[in-house]
Amino acid sequence: HTFLYNQILVNITLTMVILSKQTSFFNGVPLIDLSKPDSKNLIVNACEEFGFFKIINHDVPMEFISKLESEAIKFFSSPLSEKLKAGPADPFGYGNKQIGTNGDFGWVEHILVSTNSEFNYQKFASILGVNPENIRAAVNDYVSAVKKMSCDILEMLAEGLKIHQTDVFSKLLMDENSDSVFRVNHYPPCSEIEGLNDNNNNDLIGFGEHTDPQIISVLRSNNTSGLQILLKDGHWISVPPDEHSFFVNVGDSLQVMTNGRFKSVKHRVLANSVKSRLSMIYFGGPPLTEKIAPLASLMEGEDSSLYNEFTWFEYKKSAYKTRLADNRLILFEKIAAS
Repeated sequence: HTFLYNQILVNITLTMVILSKQTSFFNGVPLIDLSKPDSKNLIVNACEEFGFFKIINHDVPMEFISKLESEAIKFFSSPLSEKLKAGPADPFGYGNKQIGTNGDFGWVEHILVSTNSEFNYQKFASILGVNPENIRAAVNDYVSAVKKMSCDILEMLAEGLKIHQTDVFSKLLMDENSDSVFRVNHYPPCSEIEGLNDNNNNDLIGFGEHTDPQIISVLRSNNTSGLQILLKDGHWISVPPDEHSFFVNVGDSLQVMTNGRFKSVKHRVLANSVKSRLSMIYFGGPPLTEKIAPLASLMEGEDSSLYNEFTWFEYKKSAYKTRLADNRLILFEKIAAS
């Protein structure tokens, strides 16, 4: 066991040494300064090696973040009987403990809303005792700013990959029919952790391990730890929280579009015994009818595609029939299909 542990540490160290020649790190996580001219190449490196990175010097106003977080805290502080009036999540609305419809549970409650401008915020606003337009404005201000940042990052990725059409990814989020969603997760303190021995602490999961099916996910949380990502060698590392920055996940769809060059990162959230954790995630998805397949410019030859083409609707429908930890892409891999 000691040998294996040391070997894991050696592998992680070698990876860090190779990447550190170009990339800065934040406690083991790639750190990208969006104001630097070489950021596009560093983002590509991070997507290839980790499928995950932290960004600083973004243009999202802190007032948008603070305003929306304040409204979310008010909502989650309401009595459960009141919050349940905003549910059940089908898929939009309020959900508690249950994650999806296939038996996954976590120490979490959440709100899921569509980024469509026509979404009805009445049931949330009535619980908070405010005008629905106040909630709509808070969400729209935040989501609009994060969406713009996401598109900028996706265009930098395209440039870094030397793709001539730099909006090949971002146009899918900008499309008026983009199937993007916004989620707020609240993880209450879990006092039960203190009654477990150290070997069983990981049994209390806030949100189980999974990948995100969309193109890109942009996360912001308060200053409470819990998020972990899975490295290529199977080792989980904790992501130190930073309430002033954002964290970006490669999604399954982007993995397919880059023909596996970028990896959709598996991640999870552990419960915290003392502090509550609040996270806000923008999931950038394509239109339901959009065909997802490896880009021709990123394939070595006509027969080098690793995936069969599918529409986002087909993949979304398939993904939501699975358990959290399942490999959702395996059904669309050419090797698996042959």
